[in-house]
Amino acid sequence: MRLHRHLLPFAIAALLAAPPLRAQETQAAPEGHLPPPANVAQMYWLVGRWEGTGIDGHRAVESWLAPFGETMVGTFVQTDASGGIMFSEHMYLMQEGGSLVLKLKHFNPDLTGWEDAEGMQRFRLLSVEPCRALFSGLTIRCDGDGRLLIAVRMRARDGSISELVFRFTRAG
Repeated sequence: MRLHRHLLPFAIAALLAAPPLRAQETQAAPEGHLPPPANVAQMYWLVGRWEGTGIDGHRAVESWLAPFGETMVGTFVQTDASGGIMFSEHMYLMQEGGSLVLKLKHFNPDLTGWEDAEGMQRFRLLSVEPCRALFSGLTIRCDGDGRLLIAVRMRARDGSISELVFRFTRAG
């Protein structure tokens, strides 16, 4: 499925509204779900630079810094067919209410935001274990030695559910 840049903001926004349904890699939180106890130290395995493929098989890069207090800061860049920036994300993986939440904002190549000034995507934690974190609508997990898989749950305009899967290798 080819995902056009102008439809991507709508697909991402629909992500959190998806019904509780099991997809191949991702899950949605059931109604009334209480996130489990967790802290950023459990996510230290994610620190570093990851390079791989994303949308339409084009290059994608994700980087995570070591925690600053109770927050890890990450960036993501998705390239287009010409090798330019299709979009980027600025992410905070942070402790909130005794658990973890991943918050992110999307940016166009000219640095204009998709979300309004106060808006952001929020992924609530479902479970965490060594080398795997399952959030509502988002999975981050090891995929073999030095490899990372990130899957994001998407809802199309017709209501169908799919996943965007990004495969990375640890760089450097």
